Amino acid sequence: MNFDWNQVRAFLVTVEEGSLSAAARALGHTQPTLGRQVAALEDALGVPLFERVGRSLVLTQSGEDLLEHVRAMGEAASRISLAASGRSQAIEGRVSVTASDGMSAYFLPKVLKTLRASAPGITIDVISSNAIQDLQRREADIAIRHIRPDQPDLIARRVRDSTGHLYAATAYLDARGRPETPDDLADHDFIGLQNPERFTAEINRRMGLAVTPEQLRLTSDSGVAGWEMVKLGLGITVMMKDLAQITPGIEMVLPDLPPVEVPVWLTVHRELRSSRRIRVVFDALAEALAEG
Repeated sequence: MNFDWNQVRAFLVTVEEGSLSAAARALGHTQPTLGRQVAALEDALGVPLFERVGRSLVLTQSGEDLLEHVRAMGEAASRISLAASGRSQAIEGRVSVTASDGMSAYFLPKVLKTLRASAPGITIDVISSNAIQDLQRREADIAIRHIRPDQPDLIARRVRDSTGHLYAATAYLDARGRPETPDDLADHDFIGLQNPERFTAEINRRMGLAVTPEQLRLTSDSGVAGWEMVKLGLGITVMMKDLAQITPGIEMVLPDLPPVEVPVWLTVHRELRSSRRIRVVFDALAEALAEG
């Protein structure tokens, strides 16, 4: 083999990110450095991999032919990294945990405070995201999710069952009135996700309501931002009972409505479960989540 893995990775990430600048940001390199790595791979292989069309890079036929093999190399490299990480028995180092922004803001800090006291050598990287991170590609070591993953290489433990309900600030309900029946909700404002049609269809299906997209007067892709809006008395939303109960000045609306089931899954890659530092974090999260 007359090329090195850094050159192959530079080529692969450039393809996946769509440009040298985006690939450089993803890898933490400068654009000229990444460009030199791609050029070195082309020289080593003796074929052009990209051609420039305007300001864009387009794969050549040779690049297309090699891409499948390069992706296989990338997957193999990820498996090697996972296997090596799984053998580490040091109770120190970095562990990344991904969770929704609401869970990251309102729940994780208390757990991490306890964990810092018991395992000070572990550095925790919290990935606060409502997108599902890919554990198989090491985008995170541990994930807290509300759906069970279906990838065979992932270990998932259902650590808690919570429920979602309608909530609003006491100040909002004092000003707008407390709904006594589902029909009364027609006179109220809601706060939800950025896709009003999908959000209202989901809560209507799960809770037997008839909320319209027009009632979503405020939307956000951030659960934390939406909850802050609720706390300020700007409308009603659906929230996990566990988080709503620790928020002062908040009331459940129509408590007799059918709740939304919210299971809590703790997930880790099978290889990483044998890493001592990751196991320490996994077990601490599992215990804290189970206790609520």
